[in-house]
Amino acid sequence: MKKILALFAAVSMAGCASLWQAPAPANDPVTLRVNVFRGASNLPIYMAQEKGFFTQRGVTLQMQFTPNSVEQRAGLAAGRFEIAHAAVDNAVAMIEGAKADAVIVAGGDGGMNELLVRQDINKVSDLRGRTYVVDAPNTAYALIGRKILKDAGLKEGQDYKLDPLGGSEARTKGLDTPAGAATLLNPPWNFLAKERGAKSLGRTVDLFGAYQAQGVFVMRPWMTQNGSALERYLSGYIEGCRAALDPAQREVALRVLMRELKVTQKVAELTYAELTTTGSGLAKDCAFDMPGFQNVLALRAEIEGQWGGKAPDAAKFIDLNTYQRALVHARR
Repeated sequence: MKKILALFAAVSMAGCASLWQAPAPANDPVTLRVNVFRGASNLPIYMAQEKGFFTQRGVTLQMQFTPNSVEQRAGLAAGRFEIAHAAVDNAVAMIEGAKADAVIVAGGDGGMNELLVRQDINKVSDLRGRTYVVDAPNTAYALIGRKILKDAGLKEGQDYKLDPLGGSEARTKGLDTPAGAATLLNPPWNFLAKERGAKSLGRTVDLFGAYQAQGVFVMRPWMTQNGSALERYLSGYIEGCRAALDPAQREVALRVLMRELKVTQKVAELTYAELTTTGSGLAKDCAFDMPGFQNVLALRAEIEGQWGGKAPDAAKFIDLNTYQRALVHARR
């Protein structure tokens, strides 16, 4: 009787096995090329690497550093990398200007920018006849500066000129000579510039207002074909953001900032304080700031005159569905 029951069980299991198929592994190895600017906004990525959050999901990162936003936008459109982290207004410029099928998939931070000037400048109107140094003249932080100068009564091309020097590192050095009178900088570059003699006329969150700055954007066709890989990447990114904002992880974060940004303990501590400042630093879970993004679009409409001066519906530029799935799967 026991033999009969054992034989029946074996046959039943074999039949069930023929009907059941194991799911495809969720963590098939994938290598993603991620293009960023050098700066403090990368802390969630660095913390995710430090803690192994990407590796645990079978994701290997190849980090690339861009010298400026023009090269970054061109590189993403050309497929030289899969994921870009930068001020999301660059994605808007790709979509509207270059007619590239890019899409914003996650947020990050509020920019943490300051208006840095040379010592002989005491107020914004003192920039009359001087030069405002930017990355690219028609995107992101350059537009904030142009708005601040406009509100101070200065006309572009008439009262001051623009000089597109490139990324933050180049602009920090640009303040060393009288030719570069002002620029916007965020950590750690604002602190390094002040160590070199520059002074601040204020934080952009106070001079301008809320702004969705650093975020994640990709090409939409790539996202459609690689949704699982992007979801796994964003889950690791969210966990890295949580680690970056966790007071219990402060010492680890400082160590990572010093190593990756090659800065002193003092600058790392100042940078960390900015990263953890509500409203301008990292958003909780690196979430997307919709009111801040609406300000991004309104600014572009005003300063660049796009869309007849009226900002379009934000939904045209974003798709947060993959982020929402990643948020569910991200470990607490």
